Amino acid sequence: MAKSYDNPDIPDTDPRRIPDAIGQSEAFLDFQARLAAVAPVERPVLIIGERGTGKELAAARLHFLSRRWQQPLVSLNCASLSPSLIESELFGHEAGAFTGAAQRRAGRFELANRGSLFLDELGLMPVSAQEKVLRVTEYGVFERVGGTKELQVDVRIIGATNADLSQMVDKGSFKADLLDRLSFEVLHLPPLRMRRGDIALLAGHFASRMAAELGMERTPELSQQARQKLEAYQWPGNVRELKNIVERAVYQSEGRTIRDVDFSPLRPPWQESTPCLDISSHAAVPYDLGSVLIEKGLEEARLELERRALNEALAGDCSQEEAAKRLKISYNQFRALFRKHRA
Repeated sequence: MAKSYDNPDIPDTDPRRIPDAIGQSEAFLDFQARLAAVAPVERPVLIIGERGTGKELAAARLHFLSRRWQQPLVSLNCASLSPSLIESELFGHEAGAFTGAAQRRAGRFELANRGSLFLDELGLMPVSAQEKVLRVTEYGVFERVGGTKELQVDVRIIGATNADLSQMVDKGSFKADLLDRLSFEVLHLPPLRMRRGDIALLAGHFASRMAAELGMERTPELSQQARQKLEAYQWPGNVRELKNIVERAVYQSEGRTIRDVDFSPLRPPWQESTPCLDISSHAAVPYDLGSVLIEKGLEEARLELERRALNEALAGDCSQEEAAKRLKISYNQFRALFRKHRA
């Protein structure tokens, strides 16, 4: 479906029209500098990056930093349409052009006239459509599907892909001429694993937004353990995956601190392998219940006994389900106990 970044509720001069670019790592700042440099140049730009790195956000920033910022930014995900429909979506169609075409319909190129057209998943565009896109890129003209009249448009194309287009050219699945035209400038979005210094910054940003969305009075803070886990992870899903994990951790948090993060939400919790809580440096010391009762009282003695029981049950990196069986309590009872002493 088409997506326009024009928002009539935000004035044209409002800086909120330019999407946020959050990061301070060298790789990220270098990318943003190259993007800002090419933004005012009226030529196509190709953005290459892994899934979840923020290619669409980068395209929007490129548009709003260009001279076309007051004109439409229209997008099309080439992976979301069948080969038979993509030409109609790009170039529009005349009434009666095919079954179901009851009336004339403008395509994305017409909608983006004088603005920018963002073509996501460019490598999945069929060759037949690539030929027509090449013609628009070179001459600025095209015909609607089923039409004979040439239409002229002024559109800046921003392409994005995670595919190796050079390899696709060698295999014949992508036109070399189109690649030449679209790659006036090629911006490589760095993956999150190359932006280690940005992970905590991004996590804090996502946590703050999620807390505000949930109406929380205060944004939960990441514990040192949670932060270390985030920074050590390889992030195959990049920034999108980080956003999901942090937002999930915020809504599941039961206090002011996020003690842990879950990288495998699709795995049943009873299959989790949970390390020892390591909440007492005296776990190996014989426990004298009578002495603790006299020294600290009944409540502290009970808490200390629960902590030691949890550590004993989780010894050997066993699953939480197995630990519950060792303690002869239900899994739900174990989870409640575990959360209580982890908080």
